[in-house]
Amino acid sequence: MDFHLALQVKPFSQKISIRDKILLAGSCFTEHIGQELRNYKFSVLENPNGILFNPVSISKSVTSYIENRQYKEDDLFYYNELWTSWQHHSRFSHPVKEEALRGINDSQQKAHAFLKKADWLMLTLGSAFVYELGNATPPSSYSGYLQAGEIVANCHKIPADKFNKRLPGPEEVISVLDNLMHRLFLFNPGLKIIFTISPVRHLRDGFVENNRSKAVLIQAVHQLVDKFEKLFYFPAYELVIDDLRDYRFYAEDMVHPNYAATGYVWDKFTEACIDDESKEMMKEIQKISMAAKHKAFHPSSAQHKQFLAAHLAKAEALQSKHPFLDLSEEISYFSALLSVKP
Repeated sequence: MDFHLALQVKPFSQKISIRDKILLAGSCFTEHIGQELRNYKFSVLENPNGILFNPVSISKSVTSYIENRQYKEDDLFYYNELWTSWQHHSRFSHPVKEEALRGINDSQQKAHAFLKKADWLMLTLGSAFVYELGNATPPSSYSGYLQAGEIVANCHKIPADKFNKRLPGPEEVISVLDNLMHRLFLFNPGLKIIFTISPVRHLRDGFVENNRSKAVLIQAVHQLVDKFEKLFYFPAYELVIDDLRDYRFYAEDMVHPNYAATGYVWDKFTEACIDDESKEMMKEIQKISMAAKHKAFHPSSAQHKQFLAAHLAKAEALQSKHPFLDLSEEISYFSALLSVKP
């Protein structure tokens, strides 16, 4: 008997090339895909605002890249000895206000320039739930606070009673994302967009509430994908929830997919979304990367020196043939080891 029903992912009609520029934004699952793409030397920019979950905040962040918005002191607030932005992940927070602004605005400028030339934008939606700043928040509590009722991207461990939590309906999410699509295609007419729903389960919302949230996202995304020719859907959520469908594919918290699960999703992504020429090039890059990670028992032996020289030659040849690749790290590594005298 077959105890596993495998999901056959429909190949994209337009596929990703290793020559393409790819901007990724959204939930923590975005970073798994981004890391894999970086490992294979794709040109990637990942989460310029840090990890974001809800579609409203993700849309606001991408819109700010289009506009190249530069944040000011009034956009920050001070809490727990850190200057922080409501629209950014806490990795941008800093004890010094000027440093927090510098990090945020440098990231904004980089995202604006990258998105203008990007071939692909991958948006991973994590949860439809939004948190709105509540009316009970006194103006004196935070410097640069938002107006009551505005949606925050990150609550920064501020007490939950300062926010109103609600679940938007599909129509509201569709409206927000639809507006973003029009802005994006005006800004970069050649851009293609991939939507995914994160398989990470937001069980702090509750089992039923998590499923309601994912259902809103799935309904909204598919309605948009059916509307726009340059939109694509990759079923990361379905691969973990319906294909793998087993707690052994989750980390200890039973919420986040583990290494085996994310590897499985990456294999399916490669198969369905990346073109054949790039796949062949990725095989060569993987050989070079694995060689760079190899730890020799006898690093000064002639045999190991030959191993290093052979892979240095492969890396230099691949770099020369494809100048858009950046194999400088591997080339420097092999060269450095070869220069060490016994």
